[in-house]
Amino acid sequence: MDLDGATFLVQWGTGGLACLWVTTRGRLVSLGYGWLLRGVFGSMALAGALLFVAQDDGGAARVVAVVGSFGVVAGSGAALWSSIARRRAGVSGGTAVREQRRARVAAMLEPEVSPEDVHETGDATASGAEFDPRLDLLAPAFGLVAVLGAAHLAGGAYPLSAARLVVGALFLGAVSDAMLLGHWYLTQPGLPRAPIKELVVVLARLWPIEVAVFLWPTGMVQVFTGAVDDGWDGLLGVIWIVSALSTIVLVGVTWLALRERFYSAVMAATGLLYLAILTAFGTDLVARAVLAP
Repeated sequence: MDLDGATFLVQWGTGGLACLWVTTRGRLVSLGYGWLLRGVFGSMALAGALLFVAQDDGGAARVVAVVGSFGVVAGSGAALWSSIARRRAGVSGGTAVREQRRARVAAMLEPEVSPEDVHETGDATASGAEFDPRLDLLAPAFGLVAVLGAAHLAGGAYPLSAARLVVGALFLGAVSDAMLLGHWYLTQPGLPRAPIKELVVVLARLWPIEVAVFLWPTGMVQVFTGAVDDGWDGLLGVIWIVSALSTIVLVGVTWLALRERFYSAVMAATGLLYLAILTAFGTDLVARAVLAP
């Protein structure tokens, strides 16, 4: 399975945009988070698309990868434009949470302050149609096409190559989005922890699948048995094991940190996710490098 820069960029961008929908569909996180991720991962997809265009071989598979990659760029751009155009409507879930908190404060301060008084000093009434999170599914749909085309270019048994790229896209996207979302709590005080917890759960569920697709023959099992030479006397195989185990340990510790009531727990979880990004990339990229033809 070849380790190609264009494939990696489109794969990562697709996974990041797919996991963005996991968060935006809850309508809790402010719109700026979506703007950030669509810009970052859309740019990755654009760079990957240009690298695919620069390649001079690959036939129909390369054409599919190119069309799909530019589709990711167009899809993320369309969602970004719609989100900006409808920014005045805000996010209904976040607004509802703030209103509930203001009502609780008003109830505690009675009779000095009434809920109506608190509401009047709150957010301005949203106007217009709200951004539809389903638009965030457009880019990943094109990304799936691009990744399946790139799987043919990667070499090896096609079903296994395709599975590794698709699962790897979601795996890398989940850990990246979770880390970025952890930082977003600094810009949106009072944001419930449900969105970041959801991404951590997604990451934990993807981990065994990620490990399994790289253990499937021909895979890392053959590196351990010596049937596949990693060029470093088995060292890269050991690094892969350490990376995989470290990732799930960090995910577990992150979950425990998020159960703490203190606000600093979110920042601690974000730091742990920084480390998880390194080990997650080691889990995916080391295996692909070792198994490259």
